Amino acid sequence: MTSRQVVAGLLAFSMLAGTPAPAWKALDAQAAPAEPAPPPGNAPTTEAVDVTPPRISYINGQVSFWRPGADDWAPAKINTPLAPGDVLYAGPDGNVEVQVGPRAFVRAAEGTQIGLDNQEQDFLQLRLTGGLAALDFRELPAGQTIELDTPNAVFTVERMGFYRADVDSDTTTFRAHRGGVATMTPAGGEAVQIGGNQQVVVTGAESPRVETSAGPALSAWDKWNYERTDYVIRSASARYVPRGTYGTEELDQHGTWRTVDNYGTVWAPSGVPAGWVPYSTGRWIWDPRFGWTWLDDAPWGWAPYHHGRWVFVGSYWAWAPGPIVVRPVYAPALVVFLGGPVRVGVRPVCWAPLAWGEPVVPWWGRPGFVGVATWRGWGGPHVVNNVVVNRTTTVNVTNINVYRNVTVNNAVVGVSSDRFGHHDERPRRLEQAEARQLTPVRGALDVKPVAASVTVASGTAAKPPAAMEKRAVVATRPPHDVSTRLHDQGIAPTRTAEPSAPPRIVPAPKPVRGTEPIFTRPQPSGPRTAPAPQGDTPEGRNERPDRGGRRERNQPQAMPAPSQTQTPPRTPEQSPTPGAPQTPAPSHRPAPPQAPAQSQRPVPSRTPSETHAPPQMPAPSQAPGPQRQQPGPRPDPAAKGGERPERDDRRARDQAQHRPGPPHPPSPAREASPARAAEPQTNRSDRQFERGQRPPNAGPARQAPPEQRGERPDQGQRPERTEKQ
Repeated sequence: MTSRQVVAGLLAFSMLAGTPAPAWKALDAQAAPAEPAPPPGNAPTTEAVDVTPPRISYINGQVSFWRPGADDWAPAKINTPLAPGDVLYAGPDGNVEVQVGPRAFVRAAEGTQIGLDNQEQDFLQLRLTGGLAALDFRELPAGQTIELDTPNAVFTVERMGFYRADVDSDTTTFRAHRGGVATMTPAGGEAVQIGGNQQVVVTGAESPRVETSAGPALSAWDKWNYERTDYVIRSASARYVPRGTYGTEELDQHGTWRTVDNYGTVWAPSGVPAGWVPYSTGRWIWDPRFGWTWLDDAPWGWAPYHHGRWVFVGSYWAWAPGPIVVRPVYAPALVVFLGGPVRVGVRPVCWAPLAWGEPVVPWWGRPGFVGVATWRGWGGPHVVNNVVVNRTTTVNVTNINVYRNVTVNNAVVGVSSDRFGHHDERPRRLEQAEARQLTPVRGALDVKPVAASVTVASGTAAKPPAAMEKRAVVATRPPHDVSTRLHDQGIAPTRTAEPSAPPRIVPAPKPVRGTEPIFTRPQPSGPRTAPAPQGDTPEGRNERPDRGGRRERNQPQAMPAPSQTQTPPRTPEQSPTPGAPQTPAPSHRPAPPQAPAQSQRPVPSRTPSETHAPPQMPAPSQAPGPQRQQPGPRPDPAAKGGERPERDDRRARDQAQHRPGPPHPPSPAREASPARAAEPQTNRSDRQFERGQRPPNAGPARQAPPEQRGERPDQGQRPERTEKQ
């Protein structure tokens, strides 16, 4: 190659490099210019961004909550995300449920204190200092470990199953059901493996005595746990969101799904007051891991405030989960913070929901992650300044200055900075003229938390006994220390973190995953079937055998969970009659009505308009007491806008429509002591219950009418034919 050719090639390359890139098609404004990718040292970290915190998913009766930095115990609140150091106490008539996975739940009965000590991607550490707790795991990811620390021993769970722990003054009783396997390690002792339908009783702490026996039959409280989990995991709304999204069962009850142009499938809440906007009926709390976190008052306020985006459609607000992604990513809130000029010595702190495709600028995490625009967990287009940009474009946050929802009337709300994070302060809506004076906050929020910021509600709450509150436990690792984080934020704790006694550390047991197959698929509860004939075995069909959770027999038909069915189309069928009237769900403000007794539950009737609405599943009733008057349903604004309401699959709709939720949990005080030795007859009763036979004194089985089962109604007993002689 000659020198002339080399010079010509360099000249051509320089001309191509200087050619301006093609302009993106603008929606309303100009796109923000891109900036070079950050150096490897400034890459976002994965701390506190790759885990979904456990959430309080059910409360019945008196339940108290304490977080390090708080002045005292306070009432617990639904949908509170838990952080290491948090403690819950179920009062004399209380029950509480904590969701720790997409299909994994921990429940505490009355008189129980349970806390969260550690959470990592593959490890969850819980502390049970007294009372009764159940661990119902229908699914555990491969490699996941759940540790339950008690005063007498530490119990390690690595497989699906149903587990129950009862902590008394000097004894801990632990049993496993439904194929569960756990490992028990006492202080100064050797690890003992607990198999399915087995029970272990550990007495004493310094020199523990261990007794093993067959597990007794499931109690009434255990069976309620089964029913409650069945109710939660069979949500019709789960088909519209990424698998693993929490809180979808509440979307079934409090809103409707429909398809709208440009956004696809969206969910509109029902029963909200006129002029309502997202992120206006709740408050900001401070989380040691995620910083400022939005806690809404609505029972459905988990998924729409930690995933997806909010869009304004015609005359109403709707939540758009966006295209389905492989795994949902939790965010403490999906808003843009806005700041403005100081007025009368007070600086306002305002916010607005992120619109379709807009990035979130994190205010939580380590340096390198804070203040960097991200679309983590969002599967739709990337929109900057109302312009769709390339998914590989790195955006300079200093050039993001247009947010679509800020321009919508009354979409911006805020409080003064000195009242931000206080539970008695409600945000106010800003006028459009005020909103135009605000500028986006890019990065950390310049507001320090106070003691009121770590409490989720105001008022007095039941306190656990002092002996239970300060009790030490056996553990494989010390609890996560949040004192440094509190000190950095200027919070001086007035109490010592519960419990104050350090744990007795024992070696972690060896994993049991290598001895038996790992159950990573959902395991149904209830009855089981006998082994299939030789010609129909999984090996004969070239399938992997499932030796731990055999399929069930005589199981009533119920709506399958998302992981147990064939993947449905992500864009549901559109209604052929746009603008069909919708039946609004009950308001989210009052508590749901109590479920009637099993023998008195009426069969709900459906109106013609309900055929276009998603399944409305009754929620579990709350503790007994006077029922509050339900306000009349408000008309659904979406019915007037000409949108296309969703029409669910007929079979799924019918099954969910007539599937009652479980009643309030029974009191475990009425049950027999679990520490008694199990008799063979009792163990056979447990197996009979798991095979589908009703336990003794359970009453007649309730069966749905033939019309609900898709069968032809019986016209009465047929008279016998008599042959003529």
